[in-house]
Amino acid sequence: MMESIKINATIRGPWTLLKKELLRFWRVAFQTVAAPVITALLYLLIFSHVLDKQVQVYDKVPYTAFLIPGLIMMSVLQNAFANSSSSLIQSKVMGNLVFVLLTPLTHLQFFAAFLFAAIIRGLVVGLCIFLVAMWFVDIHMANPWLIIAFALLGSALLGTFGIIAGIWADRFDQMAAFQNFIIMPLSFLSGVFYSIHSLPPFWQKASQLNPFFYMIDGFRYGFFGKGDVSPLISLSVVGLSFLVLAWITLKMLKSGYKLRT
Repeated sequence: MMESIKINATIRGPWTLLKKELLRFWRVAFQTVAAPVITALLYLLIFSHVLDKQVQVYDKVPYTAFLIPGLIMMSVLQNAFANSSSSLIQSKVMGNLVFVLLTPLTHLQFFAAFLFAAIIRGLVVGLCIFLVAMWFVDIHMANPWLIIAFALLGSALLGTFGIIAGIWADRFDQMAAFQNFIIMPLSFLSGVFYSIHSLPPFWQKASQLNPFFYMIDGFRYGFFGKGDVSPLISLSVVGLSFLVLAWITLKMLKSGYKLRT
């Protein structure tokens, strides 16, 4: 009986925090879900209208179809990062993070709740874009399991990075620097709108240092069975990057870095 109560208490704490995080973004769904979907559709309409007849990256794959997986994954990554980072910085600035830290939640439970909320928001946005994009072009999936794996790992990686950014930042402008000088440039230079094989050799090598490239390319491979690198390499890079960032995040949470001051 006591063990059952202890298990329920262990689950109830992180579940309550997860529920709070889910409600936080869902109550403003027009801003957190609809706005990214509209932005992705604008990219799709503009680039497909201008380049669909002039550019063909893969044989028998229209440029519009090539573009859609990249836009979906880019939105998944950006929104996973935005969810965890914005929640933490808002709680720190408003001073209500202390009420979460006073609970008997472990640092692992704290991490899991914020991480799963970020993953869910990223996947919801990505799924909405996918459903709307189906109106523009027939979308075939060569390997659905690869699509699911990269969507989950990619959103987990950026959700974890968002936690690190939220812990480190003390002001909204510091958080904006992460978004403007790290997330956005790496997203746009990851091959969302092009294949890196169209770049000069130097920039091809530079692109392969960008972890976003492996998330985008691996996700796109799941749709077309084609990519710039092997999906196993991409999966290994993304998985290893997630493990490294998760280890760093747990160390920061356990030490109370910039949370207990």
